[in-house]
Amino acid sequence: MNRSSFMHKLLGVAALASATLIAAPPETPVKVGFVYVGPVGDAGWTYQHDLGRKQLEKDFKGKVVTQFVENVPEGADSERVIREMAKSGCKVVFTTSFGYMNPTLAVAKTYPATTFMHATGYKMAANVGIYNGRFYEGRYLNGVIAGKMTKSNVAGIVAAFPIPEVVMGINAFTRGMRSVNPNAKVKVIWTNSWFDPGKEREAAMTLISEGADMLTHDTDSTAVIQAAEEKGVGSFCYNSNEVKYGPHSQLCGTIQLWGDFYTKIVKDVIAGTWKPENIWGGFNKGLIALAPMNASVPKDVQALILKLKDQISAGKLHPFTGLIVDQSGKERVPAGKTISDEDLDKMDYYVPGVDSKMPNA
Repeated sequence: MNRSSFMHKLLGVAALASATLIAAPPETPVKVGFVYVGPVGDAGWTYQHDLGRKQLEKDFKGKVVTQFVENVPEGADSERVIREMAKSGCKVVFTTSFGYMNPTLAVAKTYPATTFMHATGYKMAANVGIYNGRFYEGRYLNGVIAGKMTKSNVAGIVAAFPIPEVVMGINAFTRGMRSVNPNAKVKVIWTNSWFDPGKEREAAMTLISEGADMLTHDTDSTAVIQAAEEKGVGSFCYNSNEVKYGPHSQLCGTIQLWGDFYTKIVKDVIAGTWKPENIWGGFNKGLIALAPMNASVPKDVQALILKLKDQISAGKLHPFTGLIVDQSGKERVPAGKTISDEDLDKMDYYVPGVDSKMPNA
């Protein structure tokens, strides 16, 4: 074979290889689904999860596509939506509200090849993991600020449902407040809804009328922060940074961060290394953060908060270290001991300083 024939043959092989590369089918993106209890909006619980979804897509640069359904009621409707996501080929489904727990488990039995991650629950299965943030860590620090800055010694909390996650947040805020102000008390009004701006505003106004000059919430709308701004009282955001709704009233708050977590879970599923776990992270895992403190928060209080935050992150301070008793005086955590995660997950009592009674108590 002369040089010319050899070169023609070599070029032909290269052209064939090039054509093969061009003709190769593109990599099929991994489908990931999200089920939301409220509207995405521009603030709140669902908004923060949706920011995490968007980061997930960005981190995978086209190798992952996501879908979501918002305003899904907890119950039969959620099971239908979760099932449709699994049926459509989603490799991972994130169900982001406490009431989705049993529906998630029901669907998971039918779709064993799909990975399900349920937020804030306590039941797992072979293909179902659970995850949550240690929101109470931020709540405790918010309470410290409230205790330092209140003039009436009364704070108010607009709460959704009396589940352990919410109750521990109320108790942590109260313990933080009373750690610097033993005369402080916290009033609670329940809305029995995650998202009802009308009820949330009405509850906030009632708390203000009862003397609260510090407000916070665990509900999903911005109604409480807006009410605080309107009435000139202090407030603490929850879920997301709501400062644009309360530029003067919002003193600080607790923010949830889901993006890095969602990316890690999907990476693990794709790599085949995922296994069901109970993942519960706070400041140390980057699942929660403090909202920026308002300039009206005194410098010495800001310094104290940052110091306490570092101690919590390092495991040197826990908001629920005993002695802890409930409103009746019953010992719940012995002196010098720290509450277990198991007991936190079952918390169904108020600590002293909460000036309300537990529902049905």
